[in-house]
This record gives sequence, C-alpha cells and structure tokens, in this order.
Amino acid sequence: MEKEYVNKYYITEVDAVADSIYCHHALMGESVITAHKHQKGQFLYTEGGVVFLKTSEKSYFLPARHYIWIPSGIKHSIHPSSPTVVMRNLYFPRFKTDTDFYDKINIYPVNDLLIELIMFTNRWNGNIFPSDETKYAIAKAFKLVLPELSASELPLALPYPQHAILKDIVAYLEANITESISFSALAKQFDFSERTLARLFQKDLNMSFIQYYTILRMLTALRLLLDEKLSVHEVALQVGYSSLPTFSNTFHKIIGIRPSDYVKHKNTLI
Repeated sequence: MEKEYVNKYYITEVDAVADSIYCHHALMGESVITAHKHQKGQFLYTEGGVVFLKTSEKSYFLPARHYIWIPSGIKHSIHPSSPTVVMRNLYFPRFKTDTDFYDKINIYPVNDLLIELIMFTNRWNGNIFPSDETKYAIAKAFKLVLPELSASELPLALPYPQHAILKDIVAYLEANITESISFSALAKQFDFSERTLARLFQKDLNMSFIQYYTILRMLTALRLLLDEKLSVHEVALQVGYSSLPTFSNTFHKIIGIRPSDYVKHKNTLI
C-alpha cells in the first residue's frame, strides 16, 4: 500500500537540503494541493486518475502514461480527480550538465524504459544525499536521461486569456463544447471581423483559434473518456464531432493514441 500523504511535505522537506534528490511516492490525499513552488525541479508522474496542474499562465492536463516536468521556481497547484490518485515525484537540484530542457514546463509521454525507472525509484522515499554514491548516481542518471527519452512534448496546455472579451469567448466555447463552432460564426457572435479575432487569439494566447479550440475539445474528450461511462462515439458527439473518424484522427494527432485504444487500456495505463 502506498505511503499516506504527509500534509505540506513539499514545503518542509523537499528543499531542506539543497543538494539532495528528494523522492516521494504517495497518495495525493487531498482534492487539491494548493499553489506552491520548489527550489528544485520536479518530475511528476501519476496513477489512478486525472490530474490538472495550474500555473499563473496556463492550465495543464496530465493524462495517463505521461509525466510533467516542472522547473524550479514555477508556482503551481495540483488538482487530482480523486484524493486516491498516486503521485510519483522526484525533485532534483540543478546540475552543471543541465540543458534548457529543464527550464521549460512540459508534458511528455512515458515509454517502457522510463516506466521501469519510475518503478525502480518506488523503493526510495525522502532525501537521497550525494554521500550515498550508488543511490545518488542512479537518481541523477534518471534526470540526465529525460531529454533523450522525451523527444515529443504533448501540447496539453491551455493559456488563460487576459483580454476581457476573449475570456467571454473562451467561456462561450466551453459552455457550447457539444457544438461544432466555426471561426466565422464565432466572430459574428461576438461582433468581430475574422481578421481582428484571429489577431486577438494570436496576440493574447499565442496560438490560433483552431489550435486553441482543438486542444480544448481534446482535453474535454480525455476527461469524458476517463471519468464518464460513455462510448468513444458518444464522447465524439459531446465535443462537437459528428464524424467518428475525424475525431479519432484528431485525438490521435494530439494525444498520440487512438481513443478506442485509450479506452481499452486506460485501466492499465493509469
């Protein structure tokens, strides 16, 4: 059985020893882990449910068989679908060998080798000190191989709009997710020219409307596939796709797996 959650462990323990690697495998234990930050970089992998991670700029969705890297100093909160979600954390100090890979918050798929490495670290909890040369070398190697094992990042993050009208537009898209809303219809609904609205999306969110809308629909589809008793076809309809092949192809392009395969293996993936 997993170790019970230790309240606010990340504040009192993770950064207590500057050069240690801190390892923590435990139940979330809470419906939310409130906003906090670490001096160390964080590797987070979860099992048993859906996890949203929020920063001041974006909301990230962490699906099964993926991990998120959180650079040092990034304030974030964690929102699991259930307190029984298991988190597997490793916190690393900065090394001279670090590249700019470790400066960016991103989500990456986990392959079989990384799964084996994660499970190997399950035997550790707490600080791993440089004086414990064998354990420290293995844990440090875990961090060093991440760039090699994380070639493709997953764009499962949505920025928060700053523009007041764009906030209303995003809320409208979320409230009407079952519809397939065209860009021209959206512009007309909010009394914008298509050119002006396109510029607003790019300037405020740093992505096009179609990029934002597609990711929003796929994030919603992931949540429905994991949390609801719906078929893939029903989920497709719930996020505005009348064509199942189109939905499946889009899901595969964004998530990296067919929705039917995701449903089939979700119990073993999470």
